[in-house]
Amino acid sequence: MRYLSVTEVAKKWDVSERSVRNYCAQGRVNGAFLTGKTWNIPENAEKPERTNKRKAELITLLDILKEQKTSKYSGGIYHKTQIELTYNSNHMEGSRLTHDQTRYIFETNTIGVEKEVLNVDDVIETANHFRCIDMIIDHAKAALTEKFIKELHLVLKNGTSDSRKDWFAVGDYKKLPNEVGGMDTALPEKVADKMKALLTEYSAKKEKTLEDILDFHVKFERIHPFQDGNGRVGRLIMFKESLKYNIVPFIIEDNLKMFYYRGLKEWDNEKGYLTDTCLTAQDKYKAYLDYFRIGY
Repeated sequence: MRYLSVTEVAKKWDVSERSVRNYCAQGRVNGAFLTGKTWNIPENAEKPERTNKRKAELITLLDILKEQKTSKYSGGIYHKTQIELTYNSNHMEGSRLTHDQTRYIFETNTIGVEKEVLNVDDVIETANHFRCIDMIIDHAKAALTEKFIKELHLVLKNGTSDSRKDWFAVGDYKKLPNEVGGMDTALPEKVADKMKALLTEYSAKKEKTLEDILDFHVKFERIHPFQDGNGRVGRLIMFKESLKYNIVPFIIEDNLKMFYYRGLKEWDNEKGYLTDTCLTAQDKYKAYLDYFRIGY
């Protein structure tokens, strides 16, 4: 197979070089791939169908994530989201895998270890979290339900040492009382009713705002419906709902962790703590979108 450069394809298709790069970055050119920062485009690749201005404006981040996921496009916003969201969310919960190890698992489905001891659960939950992100992309537009939330937990914790404990319910609500940050959470026998009430309250709001999504997150974390994995499931839900309502999503990174926890704790007294933290994280994700030339 012979491959052409962006310049050659631009002349062949009678479009600008920027258009060709955008087609490739959006996963619309079959077989195109990057070598460093250079696009390699099959000489028999067909020019993507032209879209009018109005249709182009309707291309959302969710559309691009779905396209890049399906085409297995490497090096784009889907790739970036998988690594950053998985590394940071797991790291907040105690995973000792490095950013590079997380990236290597995603890119190669293997992990190289020399003179180092890795926690098996960290590796399993990293691979599982990648699948959870695929789930929230695939089902972003679907209504948020108990069934879907439990499926996220099932995928996240499947195959871990927790899944082999009799008292640990994988993919189902907790059996034993637990606390978070020294605060009481919902008792096991009350979780189902509280989750139903929360989802009913949330679904009654027609067009969700960022504040609605954050309010759901705070109440979800206070219920703490699962024995473990609540933080990661909760942050996955926030990402999903942001995609659904075309709100720029965000990833809570390590430098924002303590501000995030303070925001959860103080939500009833001062919503600005959590809101400002998430807006700061949103600005970081916007920088990713700017780099990949994705509108928002």
